[in-house]
Amino acid sequence: MGVINVTPDSLQKSAIRYKKELLQMPVRVLKDKFLNYATLRTGIRYAEVQDAELKGNVELGPYDEDRIDDDDVKMEARTLYTYFGDVVKKFSPNSLYSTIHGDAVTKGEGLKNTEISKAMVAFMAAKVGNSLYKSLWNAVRNEKGKSTSDLFDGYDTITTKEIQAGKISVANGNFMDIDLSTINATNAVDILKGFWRASDEMLQDQKCILYVAPSIYNAYCDDYKAVTGNVAYNREFNQAFVEGSDDRCQIVPLSNKAKSPYMHLSIKQNMLVGVNGEGEEEQVSVEKYNPFKLTFVMTSFFGVQFDTISKEFLMVAGKAPAAQG
Repeated sequence: MGVINVTPDSLQKSAIRYKKELLQMPVRVLKDKFLNYATLRTGIRYAEVQDAELKGNVELGPYDEDRIDDDDVKMEARTLYTYFGDVVKKFSPNSLYSTIHGDAVTKGEGLKNTEISKAMVAFMAAKVGNSLYKSLWNAVRNEKGKSTSDLFDGYDTITTKEIQAGKISVANGNFMDIDLSTINATNAVDILKGFWRASDEMLQDQKCILYVAPSIYNAYCDDYKAVTGNVAYNREFNQAFVEGSDDRCQIVPLSNKAKSPYMHLSIKQNMLVGVNGEGEEEQVSVEKYNPFKLTFVMTSFFGVQFDTISKEFLMVAGKAPAAQG
């Protein structure tokens, strides 16, 4: 067997040659973990104003030449922000090499130098995607921060701000006050059914997704099995839909929502993930600043947002946070 020699030069060439693919690697990771339940928006640098939403009723009634409807109607538009971030990560090529390919390849079996170089850089890019996934809900924008959780505001952070602003509330029909810590294997079915039934009729008419912590999903499955037992329609233990929703409300447990203070009921089109994916600002490279270690460098845009927080498209459950200031 020939000796495989992965050099800084070969890694840098792989980073340049496969730049577009590597920049898409974090999104590919998100696709596997989350984007089946959300909508990806590309080509966004810093901000994109979403389509304006009409607030207020416009009624067509029986003809009346004296009819005047002076109810206030206004347009509201939300903005999807993407924030420019970077990764500057030192790594040992030898350690990473053995981590990815194991002893067999280390001994010279399997892959060519160019394939290994590409795989090593792709491994680092995929780690960026894993970090983004972990922070999708709980990230809090902090310009002076150093981690992914400081890059952007996650869905839970946006939710908290909208609750504190009074835009997500019981009065507005898009919030239910529930202590999620009380959900267990004896009440989960009733609570999730009640939450679904409390949502707006227009939301119920759509194919909905209920984003929950794995513990809530497990409690629901346990409770459902205990309640239904061996009845004919209970064919399997795992329950993918809220009972009584006519398969319109899919329950999706997400590991990155394990400690979330909220459950979110919405539709895929309303859960936005913004990236750029093009432009000179976004780069991938491997540099040598240290005699023994290399530095993986990536720059990219990323952010999330709700397309709308209207009750027709979003319902949140949890304990309302304390009011600001």
